[in-house]
Amino acid sequence: MKKPTKRLETSHVVVESVEPTVDGGRFPAKAVSGEPVVVSADVFSHGHESVRAHVRWRVCGGRLWRTIAMRPVGNDRFSAPIVAEEPGRVELEVLGEVDRLGNWRHDATRRVEVGLFDPEDPRTASALLAEASHLLAFAELQRESGIVGALAVQAAEAGDLAALAKLLDACTEVEELLRAVPPVAREAVSPRYEVLVSRPVAAFSSWYECFPRSTSTTANRHGTLKDLVGRLDYIGDMGFDVLYLPPMHPIGTTARKGRNNSTVAGPGDVGSPWAIGSPAGGHTAVAPGLGALEDFDHLVSAARARHIEIALDLAFQCSPDHPWVTEHPDWFEHRADGSIACAENPPKRYEDIYPIDFDTPDRDALYATLLGVVEHWIGHGVRIFRVDNPHTKPFVFWEWLLAAVRRDHPDVVFLSEAFTRPKVMHRLAKLGFDQSYTYFTWRDSKRELTEYFEELAHGPGSAYLRPNVWPNTPDILARSLQRGGRPSFVARLVLAAGLSANYGIYGPAFELLLDEPAQPGTDGDYLDSEKFEVRLWNLADPRSIADVVSQVNAARRAHRSLQRNASLQFHSIDNEQLICWSKRDDESGDTVLCVVNLDPRWTQSGFVDLDLAALGLPPKAPFNVEDLLDGASYRWAGSRNFVALDPSRSPAHLFVVEPIPEKSPEVPRERRTRPREPRATVSRRSP
Repeated sequence: MKKPTKRLETSHVVVESVEPTVDGGRFPAKAVSGEPVVVSADVFSHGHESVRAHVRWRVCGGRLWRTIAMRPVGNDRFSAPIVAEEPGRVELEVLGEVDRLGNWRHDATRRVEVGLFDPEDPRTASALLAEASHLLAFAELQRESGIVGALAVQAAEAGDLAALAKLLDACTEVEELLRAVPPVAREAVSPRYEVLVSRPVAAFSSWYECFPRSTSTTANRHGTLKDLVGRLDYIGDMGFDVLYLPPMHPIGTTARKGRNNSTVAGPGDVGSPWAIGSPAGGHTAVAPGLGALEDFDHLVSAARARHIEIALDLAFQCSPDHPWVTEHPDWFEHRADGSIACAENPPKRYEDIYPIDFDTPDRDALYATLLGVVEHWIGHGVRIFRVDNPHTKPFVFWEWLLAAVRRDHPDVVFLSEAFTRPKVMHRLAKLGFDQSYTYFTWRDSKRELTEYFEELAHGPGSAYLRPNVWPNTPDILARSLQRGGRPSFVARLVLAAGLSANYGIYGPAFELLLDEPAQPGTDGDYLDSEKFEVRLWNLADPRSIADVVSQVNAARRAHRSLQRNASLQFHSIDNEQLICWSKRDDESGDTVLCVVNLDPRWTQSGFVDLDLAALGLPPKAPFNVEDLLDGASYRWAGSRNFVALDPSRSPAHLFVVEPIPEKSPEVPRERRTRPREPRATVSRRSP
């Protein structure tokens, strides 16, 4: 007979299906500092043996393990929450062991119930309780250890059914004590899994993008970082907490693009900020027209005082005039004739940009330099980076860079701007990007929006991909914004801010309703795009919807339900032009219900069939809904209620749902704001 070549497993316990994990533990799951992460696993043994389960975790590289007892949730599944208070990586494992005391108590109880006294039961109980006493002492629970030790002595003297029954009751309490004691034997241990813990801003943020060079209040004058400081109050008053700046580095002159992406630049053309680098410097310099590094430091400080974080664009590419082109020509892709190749995405060509060759033989020096760029701006107070086109760089580079940055700066947050194939977007998220751009910009219909956000909130990728949705960007004037005027902009705003905990707008183009494309009918550049010229914005334009943006962001700050995605629930409504969804925070009970008219021209109405359980409401009970956009309140009852939205007044309801106490008098609810003519009829009885 052949001897086994592998050591035989002796544990009776199986630990499997640990969650949260990504690709079996190849990548870390995602969490937020200060918030619980529910760890669950299947833990079981053969036959009828009961088991105990614990999860233990520590900061990666740390010494101190923390252990928490897991509670059974049914079908051999156990779970427990862990909370990491600081950003960084944590590692965890699930431990399982046979519950010997529990198994004995179960069998002994059944014997006692039928009047059977087994003389072995007292001796077995005494031994198990003595073992429990030692475990409690090891866990430094001296008082409890002494009590259980005394109980072990008493157990040996239980000579009849009455004494044994009393002992069984005492053992129930001992079992509860043992659940809090970390296992010593480690009978069964899962593989170790990691969780990437980010700052709360990774899970909930409102972004505003603007070009510093267009912040001047005077015509024909290039804006500066000092001008941008003057715009912070405007941005803060709208409720944004992240101000994202496109590249603010020196811009090359070779092959500089002119207005409207012309391949020939005029004398006064300023070029694209993404054509980075000139004799004035590269990725660690500030464009001379914007100011100096000291001005940037002042901007960061002034923004922080207003509870706004500065996010910088991380675009790893160069203009032909970048110092790296001369100092390290081998860092760039070359054509057969020996010249450096410009960036291309056929049929588009970017003659003013050289892509970096990440397979250069000098890769170590290149990687170190790019890491140095990130560390440079971290040194100037930046903790959020929006990464330009990460899908055009190797995955191995991002895995290396993100890990290298977080070793010393675990609080840094990265947003992936990758409008590309789904699997590529998901891979980047798995590698450690905290947030990801999405396809929201191109999702217009009720079906498209419902299916896509169901996937984002509840699909497999929800464990690691945090969506950040944008109605517009400097590169994308969506067709949905070109055809509907103010109603379209407000509708897309409420959709973005209400469906996703992270969202952003490119302004002032958005709030000023800029809707003229360079090529009508396409989702491309704006006419007179700010990417290629300095714009003077009239922030006092009476058409501005800045007040609506402020209301929406105020609702997001005030209502915890809007700050996460997991509770997203769509509700049926019998009109394809109306979409309805809710979010609820179970801990506080805060519930928000949104209805949006997707038709920018005509009033749309219909009956919504609410999932009352998702709203935390009992069947048929009355409840109030108050619109956070205009202050109007309505009383609804039961699941079926009528809604009508006139887009010329407002295309959306942003309701807070408030249950009515059972004994509440049936009187109209007082408005919280000055009464206005309601913009939509809301009634349960008839249209």
